[in-house]
Amino acid sequence: MRDSDTPMIRSLPLFHDMADDSFEELVRGAYVQSFPPMVELLVEGDGSDFLYIVVDGTVELVAGWNDSETTMTVLREGSTFILAAVIREAPNLMSARTLEKSKVIMLPAEDVRRVFAKDHAFARAVVRELAFCYRGVIKCVKGLKLRTSLERLANYLLKWQKKLGGDTRFTLTVEKRRLASILGMTPENLSRAIKALRPYGVVITGLNVEITKPDDLKSLAKPTPLIDDPRS
Repeated sequence: MRDSDTPMIRSLPLFHDMADDSFEELVRGAYVQSFPPMVELLVEGDGSDFLYIVVDGTVELVAGWNDSETTMTVLREGSTFILAAVIREAPNLMSARTLEKSKVIMLPAEDVRRVFAKDHAFARAVVRELAFCYRGVIKCVKGLKLRTSLERLANYLLKWQKKLGGDTRFTLTVEKRRLASILGMTPENLSRAIKALRPYGVVITGLNVEITKPDDLKSLAKPTPLIDDPRS
C-alpha cells in the first residue's frame, strides 16, 4: 500500500485515535486494489480474511437464501464492512460486489484482531462502530415492521433529499431494482408506491425525483429520529 493511501484510513473514526505504532502495524500488510464493476469481493458463508474499506466507488452487500437474493445496503467512500465478522472470526453473513469501478483497501483480519487486543483506543472505536451498526440494524427492522411500503419509500426520499442538500430535485443513487430490495419490496410494489406518492407531490422519472409538496410528503412519512436519524 502506498504512503499516500494512509491518511484516508487514519482520518476514519475507526482508526483516528489509535496509537501511531498500532496504526503502522495495522496497515503494514494492507492491500489497495482497484476493481471493475460486478466483481465479487467476498462470499456469504466464507471466512473473513480482511476488513474492507471503500476508498472510491460503490460496493453492494447482498444476502441470499433458497435461490433468492436481496440487497442489504450499498456502501460508498469511507465505509468499512464485515468488521463484526473479522473481530469474531466468524463466517461472512453477506456477500459483497462492486457496482462500479471501485478502489478498496483490505486490512488482514489477523492484524486487525491483534491490534484490537492491545490498543485500547482502537478497541473503543471498534465498539462504537459496532454499536452504531447495531442501532442502524434495529432502525431498519423497525421501519420494515412498523411502516407500510409507501411510508418506507416516502422516508427514504426525504432522507436523500436532506442528504443531498435539501433540493426538491435530485437523482437517486441506486437503480430501482436495488432500491426495492433495500426497502423490502418487490419491483412491482415499488412501481405502485411511486404512483401512489403522486398526490403527495412526488414525481419520479427514471432516477430523477421532484418533490413539489414537501409538507404533504412529511405528513405521510412521519419521520422520527428513533428510526430515521443516523445520529440517534
